[in-house]
Amino acid sequence: MKPIHLHYVWDYTRVDRAFWAEHLEDWVPHEIVDAHTHVTDPALRLAPMMEEMRRQYWVNELSEPIDAAASDKCIETVFPGRRVRCVAMGLPSLAFDIEKANQYLQRECPAREWHALSVLRPEWDGERVARELAKPGVIGVKPYYSLLGYDAETRDRFLESDIFDFLPHRALEVLNHHHAWVTLHVPKAERLPHPDNLRAIREIRRRYPDVSVVIAHFGRCYTELHARDGLPALADDPGIYFDNSAVLNPAVHRLAFEQIGPSRILYGTDNPVFYTRGRRQWQGRTYVNRTSHPFHFNRKREPSEIEARYTLYMYEALRAIKDACQDLGMRRAEVQAVFRDNARRLIERAVKHKPANRGAWDR
Repeated sequence: MKPIHLHYVWDYTRVDRAFWAEHLEDWVPHEIVDAHTHVTDPALRLAPMMEEMRRQYWVNELSEPIDAAASDKCIETVFPGRRVRCVAMGLPSLAFDIEKANQYLQRECPAREWHALSVLRPEWDGERVARELAKPGVIGVKPYYSLLGYDAETRDRFLESDIFDFLPHRALEVLNHHHAWVTLHVPKAERLPHPDNLRAIREIRRRYPDVSVVIAHFGRCYTELHARDGLPALADDPGIYFDNSAVLNPAVHRLAFEQIGPSRILYGTDNPVFYTRGRRQWQGRTYVNRTSHPFHFNRKREPSEIEARYTLYMYEALRAIKDACQDLGMRRAEVQAVFRDNARRLIERAVKHKPANRGAWDR
């Protein structure tokens, strides 16, 4: 087959098709909700990606926005024979027009039977949050620490912020009233295990029990050591959910299934970044991304015969989930819960409690 262009510098090749046929075709459920994917009109970029930022962090080199039509084509290619719906959010960066990016998803998602998480501006008051929740297709919000201020050289200027700095109480009051979905990317260099993160998440659960808290990327626990330090601390609260997006490590997936259980884990891709071709390796609390493209972060290349066997990161993530599920002997219904049912339950809850588009959130 001729390669099919996916997004940015990535193509879908015979290697990917063979990987899907060997490892995934007979296992991946036929109905999927991708609970964590980013869709943005590239025309809404306000500031270019600076070279300093590209060199600062590997994701910055890959963060090229994908619009809804291109996302459709990619999904059809990488999930052959599957029905995929998305919970989509814009790129949470002040380098983009946040208001118009949210409006873009409010137009595009309903036409696809998708749902949207609006990127949350920390300065919004309660009325503004309620108006956002009332918009077409919107079921919740996506807060992020970089929305506290723009820095052209780093996205991590506010990395050590407290969760309530960028997900303030005035927003949580409204989100709680409407049983809304919040996908929370935790701050701190220590990731989920940082005591302040655990404290804030517990406080959210105590004060705002009707918010559907979905902690992104297993709390950024990409290594087994981070997962062992963070996930057990929140395992006993049935109201805390996690998405598994961007996690390639099968040991992390296995630990999450053991500690959290399949009824509180949601499948997500973190696309378009995870159309990247390559693999990830781990050592202690660090990881190295391998890819076949000459990015700044890809300084130590592997031999060409190894790079020739690279598939998409998202396929490596799917295999990691599969390996963990099979190791634990999970039932088919539990796998389907991760890939569809858990997200569907939270979507239905949020849709049921959507505010009327008329003003005050407490009417």
